[in-house]
Amino acid sequence: MVTRRFILTAFGIGVTAALPARAQMRRLPVVDVDLRGGIDTAAPGPRAASDDRASRAFERLLREAAARNEPVHLPAGDYVLSNIALPDGARIIGVAGATRLLYGGGGHLFTGDGLARVALANLVIDGANRWLREDVEGLAHLRGVASAVIENCEIRGSAKSGLALERSGGRVERNHISGAADHGVYAMESRELSIAANTVSDCGNGGILVHRWQKGPDDTLVSGNRVSRIAATRGGTGQYGNGINIFRADGVMVTGNHVSDCALSAIRANAGSNVQIAGNTCLASGETAIFSEFGFEGAIVSGNLIDGAANGIQIVNFDHGGRLATVTGNVVRNLRREGPYPPEGAGFGFGIAAEADTVVSGNTIENAPLWGLMLGWGPYMRGLVATGNLVRATPVGCAVTVVEGAGAALISANLFQETPQGAVVGFRWMERATDDLVSGGTPPAHLTVAGNRSG
Repeated sequence: MVTRRFILTAFGIGVTAALPARAQMRRLPVVDVDLRGGIDTAAPGPRAASDDRASRAFERLLREAAARNEPVHLPAGDYVLSNIALPDGARIIGVAGATRLLYGGGGHLFTGDGLARVALANLVIDGANRWLREDVEGLAHLRGVASAVIENCEIRGSAKSGLALERSGGRVERNHISGAADHGVYAMESRELSIAANTVSDCGNGGILVHRWQKGPDDTLVSGNRVSRIAATRGGTGQYGNGINIFRADGVMVTGNHVSDCALSAIRANAGSNVQIAGNTCLASGETAIFSEFGFEGAIVSGNLIDGAANGIQIVNFDHGGRLATVTGNVVRNLRREGPYPPEGAGFGFGIAAEADTVVSGNTIENAPLWGLMLGWGPYMRGLVATGNLVRATPVGCAVTVVEGAGAALISANLFQETPQGAVVGFRWMERATDDLVSGGTPPAHLTVAGNRSG
């Protein structure tokens, strides 16, 4: 095994062997330093300086290759590196599962700032749970990178997040990210980023986060990811513990993901307008499986399957400007009354809740221990349509607010089965205020209840 005078070629070992000798001397950077070695993952505090010479040699190699617009190919083996500043155009390509970059500690592993292009592919990036300095959020922390491409890498053991991208675009695809103390992927102020086909698991506070410091267009695509076993070590009532979390980011699409075993929500959109949440599978959520909340306008929640959660879907916070949505074609089942924190408001145990300017249509809700549908909350209801839904095996099929000041709602052509406490019932917050409005009760003036069937 070669350990000294290790040759790293931009074209790969097999290709360069065929080049003329003079061309090989021009093309092949020779590093007279042992880049490989072991790492003591139990060593406390910052790293020793033993790998500093190797890291500086590797950084020079990256600069030389980038200046020639060539990638650096790393053969299989362990490389102990620290404090690498990626140059513009850096492309590091390894052997999938066999090229291991081990963080030696002391500050950060990879950073890059204000770059046009960076690519990392086929690498194992192991943070060994070692300390990261305060201004670094992940093992690879990229700021202002127009095209960041991270693909087919294994990223594990970060003391913070696995990947952190700020004001960056590009794509994060087909990576396995696990064991991050905070988040798997943390994307802030993105620019048309794609996060696709990744596996994110066993992270301390979040799976995939798409956030902005100020609300505005983001247009990130989050598709085809598998996210599982996300904890909330920092606690809270929704800030942490979500599989996929959108915050202040408009125009985001969350489609075709498989999200399971999250402490809070599988998918949570907070103050994100024009967000689409479609075709996802959400299993065993600790709180509400799918949330669109606080200060949003425009949300589509369609074709999702939810099995196991405290609540199914919430389209809420009209009091903070949350409005305008469609909730169609979802399957919501097997909910429970217990949540991860003491209940507030209506608490836990309902299937789909909506408050303002929203159509709830064509959904199937089964085994909700409190209410199947929840329309409005206190005076916060306006322009709701609930039609063509199947609700079964829940004490009350549809709970609708009858508090003074509540706006109009149309409840029509729904089928309610096994709802022993009523199909459609008016509530003043949590207090029952009417008889069953399907089987003979008189609806208040702000409600239209027509063509429903119960039994």
